[in-house]
Amino acid sequence: MSNELTGDSATPSDEDGPGPTDPADRIVALDALRGFALLGILVINIWLFGMPTIASFNPTLYGDFTGANYLAWLVSHVFFEQKFVTLFTFLFGAGMVLFLESKERKNQPGRRLHLSRTFWLLVIGLGHAYLLWYGDILVFYALCGFLVVWVWRWRPTRQLILGVVMFAIPSLIYLLAGIGYLSLGADGRAELESELLTAFGAEYSPEREIEVYQGAWIDQVVHRAPLAADAHTWGFLFEAFWMLGGMMIIGMALYKWGVISNQRSTRFYTRLFVGVGGVGLTLVLVGVWLRELFAWETVPVLTLAFQFNYWGALLLATGYLAGIMLLCRWLTDGLVVRALSAVGRTAFTNYLLQTVIATTIFYGYGFGLFGEVSRVGLLGVVVLIWAIQIPLSMWWVNRFQFGPVEWLWRTLTYRTRQPMRREE
Repeated sequence: MSNELTGDSATPSDEDGPGPTDPADRIVALDALRGFALLGILVINIWLFGMPTIASFNPTLYGDFTGANYLAWLVSHVFFEQKFVTLFTFLFGAGMVLFLESKERKNQPGRRLHLSRTFWLLVIGLGHAYLLWYGDILVFYALCGFLVVWVWRWRPTRQLILGVVMFAIPSLIYLLAGIGYLSLGADGRAELESELLTAFGAEYSPEREIEVYQGAWIDQVVHRAPLAADAHTWGFLFEAFWMLGGMMIIGMALYKWGVISNQRSTRFYTRLFVGVGGVGLTLVLVGVWLRELFAWETVPVLTLAFQFNYWGALLLATGYLAGIMLLCRWLTDGLVVRALSAVGRTAFTNYLLQTVIATTIFYGYGFGLFGEVSRVGLLGVVVLIWAIQIPLSMWWVNRFQFGPVEWLWRTLTYRTRQPMRREE
């Protein structure tokens, strides 16, 4: 099955005609990891769905940030922020290799099919970003997918080196900006802070954002269009391509080494989980300490303290990856693995469903709760959405081969109507 957002989570097949892989051939660990990543991403995305933009970059500038609300932020930041999008992006890169290898085995035009499926991913992503939610990541994935595919045949060591170098570029840019900020006077610091927040899309006052998102849908479209356009041009060129593209290429290497498809030893995954994950967690916690040391001054936090979560997340996400591989070995037929796998098999649909549910809760065309819910309350919304998505996904995959958006994507890619219901 040419799996949503990532590629074919499948073993080799003898099929001759172009089309998705049979569900029986799927790699369960990849599906479970994808489902885990998709659910975890919502913990951070919910900040963007439910609160003004500035709250994501400096939580001290909006809403209550004491007691349980501080703890809600701390848990979300330490264990979720950047970690789950890292996993998702690893999987996207791994999926490209898996997809192209599958087509090559069957003597099919893999690169042409990849470009076709990436084009339709871009189309769907653009609709999602401009019509529903500016936090969309599909457009970035598609744009990166057009570019990084050209290194899919490289040896994994070369891929890893290239991926890490690309990933380091935004880190270096922010590091230089932070050092420059500390050398400026008060006026220069204020100007740089304003420019940086504008670049992050946080130039509007919280009151203005609340007014827009509690208002009419068309006003929201007008508001987010320039923000999305900036993100898809300057944001992509200066940050997203290097960060996401680098992680995709790292994901290619991890797949080729068998790390991301559960082919390494239990001892290997245990060491990865404890050692690499532990170092990552330590770095993230040091970053939290630095935020407090900087007294939450916006620019030092976004350029200097952020470095520890940026790199720590890469390592902690790798630890998570190892943990899911171990879980799939210990609980192969367990409810948890089946639930994560079901969400992973319908990840494209579930990603968009999260937007539909969340924007209905927070935006003016729904309940209009944007800016009204505390950080603890936002975690409650996350649990509510999980409670809808997990059983719905399990029900769906027992009856259908694809999620509805997956089915549409495959039909467009292969230019042939795909069968929907599972064969009994």
